[in-house]
Order: sequence, then C-alpha cells, then structure tokens
Amino acid sequence: MSNEFLEIAVDIAREAGQVLRDEVERPPQIAYKGDFDLVTQADRRSEQVVVSRLQKHFPGHTVAAEEGSGKNTGSEYVWHVDPLDGTTNFALAYPCFCVSMALARGNELLLGVVYNPIYQELFAAARGAGATFNGKRISCSKVGALKNSLLCTGFPNHNRENNPNFHYYWDFTLRSHGVRRDGSAALDLAFVAMGRFEGFWEFGLNPWDVAAGIVLVEEAGGKITDMQGKPYALGGPSILASNGLIHDEMVQVVAEVSSHTLTQK
Repeated sequence: MSNEFLEIAVDIAREAGQVLRDEVERPPQIAYKGDFDLVTQADRRSEQVVVSRLQKHFPGHTVAAEEGSGKNTGSEYVWHVDPLDGTTNFALAYPCFCVSMALARGNELLLGVVYNPIYQELFAAARGAGATFNGKRISCSKVGALKNSLLCTGFPNHNRENNPNFHYYWDFTLRSHGVRRDGSAALDLAFVAMGRFEGFWEFGLNPWDVAAGIVLVEEAGGKITDMQGKPYALGGPSILASNGLIHDEMVQVVAEVSSHTLTQK
C-alpha cells in the first residue's frame, strides 16, 4: 500500500514543484509570519496544490501543512507537508529549496518525498523498500571517520544569539572536513541519504521539516536520533542524522560541547 501511496506523492510533489519553478521567475510577494519568518505567494500556491491533491486521493487522511491549509480528520494517517522548504532561498533565487511530503501512520513514518524543482532532483523512500534518487537506489556514504566527513546544519531566523548551535557549529567545523549551511533541512537530510553529506544536526525543527528526510536517511542505511543519541520523536528539540558510521563520534562531540558550555555558565 505504501508504494501506491508513494507514487501518488511523487506525482503531487512534481506538480507542486512546477508551481515553484514558475513562481521563481516572478518578483516574490513576501510577507512575514511573526517578525522573522518569510512566507511567499509560492508557499501558498504550492501548498494549495499539495493539500487539494491529497484530499482528493485520500479524503479521510489528516494533512498537517506548514501554512495551515490542511485538515485534521482524526485519521491515524497524517501527511506532513512543507510546500516550500527554504523560503528565504527561494525569495533570493538561491536554488536550494524543495517540496517535502511524508506520510505517517500513528508514530510510524511510512514514506517520504523531497523534490528540488530547479535541479529536478527527486528523492523518494517507502518503509522497507529503500530510498531512491531520480529512480535509482541510493545509500548513505561509507566514510567512517568524522575528520573525513562533510556535515550540514541550520540556524533559526530569530533568537540566534540564544541558539546553542553556534557552539556545536564551531566544534564540528574544527573536527570535520567542513560544515555547510544551505537553508533547507529537508534537502540536507536527502543529501545525507545519498552520501553528499555524512551527517546533519539541528535544533527546533517542525515535523514537516524533517519527516520525509527521516524516511530517506533510514531507508538509505543511515541513523536518526536526537543529539544525545536517544530516539528522535517528530517535533523534538533536536535531531542528529548520519550515515551511521560516524554517529557515535557526533554524539560524543555533542556531549563534550554540552559539558563545556554548561561549565562556562
């Protein structure tokens, strides 16, 4: 059943991605959610496509969408939808943004799709069936040491001075081959799944930011926990993803940085 659902999700992601391709050519109409978070007409148009198509194909399912147009039906099936992950990048025509969709049944994530429409890169995974990139099977990298690894992370748009990530960013930069910050958690996780990155960490992400990427990483042979190495729950305060081979090293760095930071306070 999840494979059939995945095919439908892929088609919807491609359709929503075409909306983003069309919109990126136009001057963005930018508004703000609160004081810092951007939202554009492209977010809304893409979400309208995704939500309407999901409600057509799966009328009984709950749709939890970032811009709030979804519907809670009380179903055990929940779609986590980010119609435009990387809105700031989109608004500046920086080609690192995507459509992200995932389906959960209860606490189990069944499938995930991440689509970058500019490069037409489609990542898809169904539980127990592996992960693919443009239809070809992918797996996480085989790099086994943190010092040889390329990592990625992200920072919030607000309260950055109070965000603990700067401490981890410093240490991980010194201990790895490098750290990138591209502004799309869904794509970061997809890139871990296909081996472009060895690891990813971030704080304060919403379920729609990471749900699809979690399925991709796990089906590609990687590992997902929180930053203490404990099981990750959607909406939790932190997430740590890796190829599995460097995971313990990353958790150890987190422990050392946390200990050092607490000592300074």
